[in-house]
Amino acid sequence: MVLEILTYFSTLRFLRSSRLALDLLITFFQRCVEVFQFIYSQRIVLYNRDRSFLPIQGAMSVTQPVTVMQPPPATPSAQYDVAVIGSGPGGYEAALHAARHGMKVCLVEKGPLGGVCVNWGCIPTKALLRSAEVYDLLKDPSNFGVNVAEVSFDLAQAVKRSRNVALKSSKAVEFMLKKAKVEVWQGSAVLTGGTGVTVTAQDGSVRLLEAESIIVATGSRPRVIPGHEPDGKRIITSREALMLKEVPASMIVVGGGAIGVEMAWFYAKAGAQVTIVELMPRLLPAEEAEISEALKRSFEKGGITVQCGARLEEVVPGEAGVTATLLAEGREPQRVEATCLLVAVGVTGAIDGLGLEAAGVQTERGFILTDTLCRASAEHIWAIGDVRGGMLLAHKASADAAIAVEDIAGKSPEPLCEPNIPRCVYAQPSVASVGLTEEVAKGIGYEVMVGRSMFAASGKANAFGQLEGFVKLVFDAATGRMIGGHLIGHDAVELIGEIGLACRLGVTAEGLVSTVHAHPTLSETVREAAFNALNG
Repeated sequence: MVLEILTYFSTLRFLRSSRLALDLLITFFQRCVEVFQFIYSQRIVLYNRDRSFLPIQGAMSVTQPVTVMQPPPATPSAQYDVAVIGSGPGGYEAALHAARHGMKVCLVEKGPLGGVCVNWGCIPTKALLRSAEVYDLLKDPSNFGVNVAEVSFDLAQAVKRSRNVALKSSKAVEFMLKKAKVEVWQGSAVLTGGTGVTVTAQDGSVRLLEAESIIVATGSRPRVIPGHEPDGKRIITSREALMLKEVPASMIVVGGGAIGVEMAWFYAKAGAQVTIVELMPRLLPAEEAEISEALKRSFEKGGITVQCGARLEEVVPGEAGVTATLLAEGREPQRVEATCLLVAVGVTGAIDGLGLEAAGVQTERGFILTDTLCRASAEHIWAIGDVRGGMLLAHKASADAAIAVEDIAGKSPEPLCEPNIPRCVYAQPSVASVGLTEEVAKGIGYEVMVGRSMFAASGKANAFGQLEGFVKLVFDAATGRMIGGHLIGHDAVELIGEIGLACRLGVTAEGLVSTVHAHPTLSETVREAAFNALNG
């Protein structure tokens, strides 16, 4: 058939009659269609990198990379320069960064691209929180001149929207990786020692990849505490909480960290009666005490019961819900019950099944041990993001990714200063902080200068009808440089960039005050806090 098509084409070149030429041209394209139909039906194959056959027909096997590859050189030293395990913010950022350095990169992912953050964490959570915020605003819009007859909350629709947002974000990651020519392999990865990684697909097929450098970016998984084991129905984790079909009548949230606070606020706004149980003396125990206390007041004003310095025992799930005994210092044991119990007591590294021990990679308390440049104990291996511990934040994973890749590229990256990593909680009022708290700064020997400013004094906050919260800035009294910033207020997280930059560059209170801030904006409150630090 191919020879016949070539004959048509050769004949066409010598024809004088335009009519005859047109007829033959039509016949030529008809024969082309027949050839491609024949190829499709006979499953003609191309060589894959390892010289196994890759069918053209149908969906690609999950073990096949996105890019169809030509046969490799006869004696390659390694198949890839860099292999990345995991596609969360750390993993895909590492792959893209390495590709920008001209390296040949592959990425292994057993789930949807984007990892937990994009699919089951940061992104869908923020979409749900936005739905709750809109619903809360519409409950009493008359003060803004808006009259609404009836408002209700449709959890199923809110969840559907959040899943669509997550899907779009995942597709965006896929697009970026494809554009950067990063080869994606779907399956579970296991280190074989040295430079090898095996990838097992869902169909059981196994592939061996070789890379000169391997970056482990597998993220984290929810921590489970004895007696609170999730059953997916009455005792749930944040993953199930993102997929509930109906708002429960009541919910107990175990854990007053970022995840617990966000989920508690969301379901309280959606209509559930929510109780937070936190073992530590206050919510968000790593944050400024003033911030934690302000958040507690706001939550209690909004109908959320907050039990700090408390724990649950004798947790019993049943058909109608969950019962447990609430124990708090200085109080009598109290029997509590709820429709469901959400366990949000933090996360631990996702290290199971990676073959770390066989590869010589040391771990400690559920995380991979690394140095300041993300190097693991085994040669050729780096670990980034949640899997290496420290601050378990998506943007910290992205920062780790840049450090690891720069180190692999032979550069001299600057180690990450963890106190200068922003920390955000996205309930309303939202909480944001960076640098040292006043208590920690004093504890390590600083003489501090502190400034505060309330959002209630902001014209923008008044225009928005959101007066809660304040800005607190901590300066080194000896140098005047900022060493910490802490905020609580409506969308306060959007202000943390300026404060983070000021902490990193050592901007003084005078420097902030002399910087013109646009009016009216919430950022003026940052300037006012710096002014307060200078003038008491």
